[in-house]
Amino acid sequence: MERAEEAPRETSALRAAFPATIPVLTGYLCLGAAYGLLMSANGFGLVWTALASLLCFAGSMQYAAVGLLAAGFDPVQALLLSLMVNARHLFYGVSMLEKYRGLGWRRIPLIFGLTDETFSLVSTLEPPEGTRPGEFYLWITALDYSYWVGGSVLGALLGGLLTVDTTGLDFVLTALFVVLFMEQWKKPENRPAGVVGLACTALSLVIFGPENMVVISMAWILAVLLGGRKRLWH
Repeated sequence: MERAEEAPRETSALRAAFPATIPVLTGYLCLGAAYGLLMSANGFGLVWTALASLLCFAGSMQYAAVGLLAAGFDPVQALLLSLMVNARHLFYGVSMLEKYRGLGWRRIPLIFGLTDETFSLVSTLEPPEGTRPGEFYLWITALDYSYWVGGSVLGALLGGLLTVDTTGLDFVLTALFVVLFMEQWKKPENRPAGVVGLACTALSLVIFGPENMVVISMAWILAVLLGGRKRLWH
């Protein structure tokens, strides 16, 4: 009887979550397919592509890792690059503390699946009336995860059948970040954080140069946002 009562709620959460993830579906299928093609062009087949997406699920780092793997794996370099590329997730995690509080076991897959696009959705959307927040956010996360894995597998399959020039494919993720920033900028309450990010990044670029700016700019952004959060949002 209890299972019969749970099913309608889960179905309702899935129905509410799916329309919100359609933009991510279209983006991830293209980005994932591009990643699969890039992996295939560098000699990594379907199995490696699928495992990378299933276990890592870090789009930008997966793109960056293609070159690392092709040149010969260096654990220290991979660790440092992962920290630099994924440092932005520190901000995601801090901002989602309250929203994910009290969700029990769901927090584990929610934290694992908190990509840029998923963060953009769960941080701005509220569950429809009658839908449990934990189930709604979990379905958004699970759907986005399946889109990326599916797109990666599709690209790997196509890469094994077609000869494709992959020049420029690694830029698609950068383009997506620009689009996400522009979407967040549309909301006035997000603009102070955007200005802080742009200012700290520009200053780091001028002082430390493009080779050393990433970690330093992230540290500055985190310090400014944490130190000035009351003034920026109140």
